[in-house]
Amino acid sequence: MPMTATAGYTRRLRRRSEAIAQEPMTTENHTMTTNGRTPYCTSRRGFTLAEAMMAVVVLGIAAASVLLPFMSGAAVRAEGINRTLAARLASDLMEQILRLPFHDPDDKTSYSLGPDVGETGPANFDNIDDFHNYNEPPGQVKDAVWVVFTDQMYANFSRDVTCEYVYVPPQPVESDPTKCEFIRITIKVDYNGKEMAAISRLVSE
Repeated sequence: MPMTATAGYTRRLRRRSEAIAQEPMTTENHTMTTNGRTPYCTSRRGFTLAEAMMAVVVLGIAAASVLLPFMSGAAVRAEGINRTLAARLASDLMEQILRLPFHDPDDKTSYSLGPDVGETGPANFDNIDDFHNYNEPPGQVKDAVWVVFTDQMYANFSRDVTCEYVYVPPQPVESDPTKCEFIRITIKVDYNGKEMAAISRLVSE
């Protein structure tokens, strides 16, 4: 029986379908898709807690290394300003003391260090040795007319004064202060308990 064209075409289609059905299915190296959208990789992951903590530490160290020079520079400038102001406070007080006479005007034979009876403050002192052990605590530093500074820049400063009669060669060494012809004045200025300036002056009789 002769083969028709339709039968031959159908037979070829059947053989092709069988060949395709016999090919093995594989999923190697296939990426996942959802609803025909762009494929995505399932192996992607974020930072772990340890990695995040390490990053924070590294950033902190880097920030500190950048800020440290600026902080050090600011501290140096602040201390320089404090030392300059302390030196001025010491010098101003020394000038006020040096205006007073060597001996007590009321008793030139008195060599007693410290304020005399009735002298309640620097405004009442009448000779140099009255300033022995004079002290201005923090917040009580005074100006040239013995009024406390109100400016906060002086709030943490303090001043101390000591006076002592001394012997200077060729003077003979004596234990009697009435034989002394010199008195040494020492002024120290502190800022927050740290010494910022100290000056000393030897004054003759």
